[in-house]
Amino acid sequence: MKLALAATVSLGTLSVAHAADCKIGISMKTLDAPYFAAQEVSAKKKAEELGCEVISVDGQNDLNKQIADVEDMVAQGIGALIINPRDSKGLIPAVNAASAAGVKVFVIDSTLDPQADFVTLVQSSNSANGLLVGQWLADQTKGKQLKIALLSGDKGNEVGQERRLGVLAGLLEGQLRNEGHANFEIVGQGWGLWGHEGGLKAMEDILVANPDINVVLGENDSMVLGAKKALEQAGRTDGVLLVAAADGQKEALQMIKEGQYGATGLNDPALVAATAVEMAKQAIDGSLPANTGKVTYTKPAAITKDNVDQYIKADAVF
Repeated sequence: MKLALAATVSLGTLSVAHAADCKIGISMKTLDAPYFAAQEVSAKKKAEELGCEVISVDGQNDLNKQIADVEDMVAQGIGALIINPRDSKGLIPAVNAASAAGVKVFVIDSTLDPQADFVTLVQSSNSANGLLVGQWLADQTKGKQLKIALLSGDKGNEVGQERRLGVLAGLLEGQLRNEGHANFEIVGQGWGLWGHEGGLKAMEDILVANPDINVVLGENDSMVLGAKKALEQAGRTDGVLLVAAADGQKEALQMIKEGQYGATGLNDPALVAATAVEMAKQAIDGSLPANTGKVTYTKPAAITKDNVDQYIKADAVF
């Protein structure tokens, strides 16, 4: 903790400077990615629409900086904190200190350890979105033997695991419903580190051993967009269906509209952030329902050519 804060903040019985009627702090783990930048823009916009004063800080992917950011905002008298945490466990002390000071803490997108004292985690449901995408895939490929190239983010990542298992569960259930048996194979799993370049490289590697794939399944749109580039370079785009468990990235949505991309799960960063801010304002006003659970999910959807026009936004950051 910064020494300059000692007069205002003490860890034992953390006291807060006098807060405005509605003062909301936004702590982003990083803004060096369109998805997180879109969350911050949406959170600020919604808070301002609700008449709240806003303090927003970029943690720059540095846990120690994000901890200091939270402490600074508590000292400035915020009534609520919206936080996308850099580290699930590392932020427990800072979040608990903020809550002890009376700050209403709302977590967005990334999981925070259950030992942390926060109101709720707002995110899209990876499992529910995955089920819908998988069921759509089963319906679109009836009678086909699917040879799937799986693009995963990074090893041990719980979000990635939830996403891929959600899609595969939906695909299995859909095939059982439609045909009475399962007919798909994961021919290879590549690790794309959530990015375009990683997805391209992972797809190149999978194609070497498995040139006959007919489905690319990615845990986010960015890796699938990279894989699409690899398929184009290899002259292998014909007969390959592209699907993602999540995000709804604007480039993917445009390709869905044009028929070049099959489906993706709705993980709208703007919706997640705006929902958290609305709940934070209710908490400040004392009107948040008492039965609010520890996780609040936005409504799931599989975005396909049939409904993509509902989700395309010309001014989208992400």
